Amino acid sequence: MSIKYELIIYWSKVDNCFIVEVPELAGCMADGKTYQEAVNNAEIIIQEWIETAMDLGRDIPKPKGRLMYA
Repeated sequence: MSIKYELIIYWSKVDNCFIVEVPELAGCMADGKTYQEAVNNAEIIIQEWIETAMDLGRDIPKPKGRLMYA
Protein backbone atom coordinates (compact mmCIF):
# COMPACT_ATOMS: atom_id res chain seq x y z
CA MET A 1 0.00 0.00 0.00
CA SER A 2 1.27 3.44 -0.88
CA ILE A 3 0.75 5.90 1.97
CA LYS A 4 -0.03 9.39 0.73
CA TYR A 5 -1.50 10.88 3.89
CA GLU A 6 0.54 13.40 5.82
CA LEU A 7 2.20 11.99 8.94
CA ILE A 8 3.13 14.14 11.92
CA ILE A 9 5.87 12.40 13.90
CA TYR A 10 7.27 13.49 17.25
CA TRP A 11 9.01 12.10 20.33
CA SER A 12 6.91 11.83 23.48
CA LYS A 13 8.91 12.02 26.72
CA VAL A 14 5.82 10.99 28.67
CA ASP A 15 5.29 7.83 26.61
CA ASN A 16 9.00 7.28 25.89
CA CYS A 17 8.29 6.58 22.22
CA PHE A 18 7.67 8.20 18.85
CA ILE A 19 4.06 9.20 18.15
CA VAL A 20 2.61 9.38 14.63
CA GLU A 21 -0.58 11.32 13.95
CA VAL A 22 -2.51 11.20 10.68
CA PRO A 23 -4.49 14.47 10.78
CA GLU A 24 -6.63 13.71 7.72
CA LEU A 25 -8.00 10.52 9.31
CA ALA A 26 -9.82 11.37 12.55
CA GLY A 27 -8.33 9.62 15.55
CA CYS A 28 -5.70 7.78 13.49
CA MET A 29 -2.50 7.50 15.53
CA ALA A 30 0.32 5.02 16.13
CA ASP A 31 3.48 4.80 18.18
CA GLY A 32 6.78 2.96 18.29
CA LYS A 33 10.02 2.75 20.26
CA THR A 34 11.95 3.79 17.13
CA TYR A 35 11.11 6.26 14.37
CA GLN A 36 10.86 3.47 11.79
CA GLU A 37 8.73 1.27 14.03
CA ALA A 38 6.32 4.16 14.56
CA VAL A 39 6.04 4.80 10.81
CA ASN A 40 5.55 1.07 10.10
CA ASN A 41 2.83 0.90 12.76
CA ALA A 42 1.19 4.01 11.25
CA GLU A 43 1.05 2.32 7.84
CA ILE A 44 -0.77 -0.64 9.40
CA ILE A 45 -3.17 1.60 11.33
CA ILE A 46 -3.96 3.70 8.24
CA GLN A 47 -4.90 0.54 6.32
CA GLU A 48 -7.05 -0.66 9.23
CA TRP A 49 -8.68 2.78 9.55
CA ILE A 50 -9.59 2.72 5.85
CA GLU A 51 -10.90 -0.87 6.01
CA THR A 52 -13.06 -0.03 9.04
CA ALA A 53 -14.44 3.09 7.36
CA MET A 54 -15.31 1.04 4.27
CA ASP A 55 -17.03 -1.63 6.39
CA LEU A 56 -19.10 1.07 8.10
CA GLY A 57 -19.95 2.82 4.82
CA ARG A 58 -18.15 6.02 5.82
CA ASP A 59 -16.37 8.43 3.52
CA ILE A 60 -12.63 8.03 3.19
CA PRO A 61 -10.85 11.37 2.81
CA LYS A 62 -8.59 11.72 -0.21
CA PRO A 63 -4.99 12.60 0.73
CA LYS A 64 -4.49 16.36 0.41
CA GLY A 65 -0.72 16.40 0.66
CA ARG A 66 1.05 18.88 2.87
CA LEU A 67 -1.30 20.62 5.27
CA MET A 68 -0.73 24.29 6.02
CA TYR A 69 -0.89 24.03 9.82
CA ALA A 70 1.67 21.23 10.16
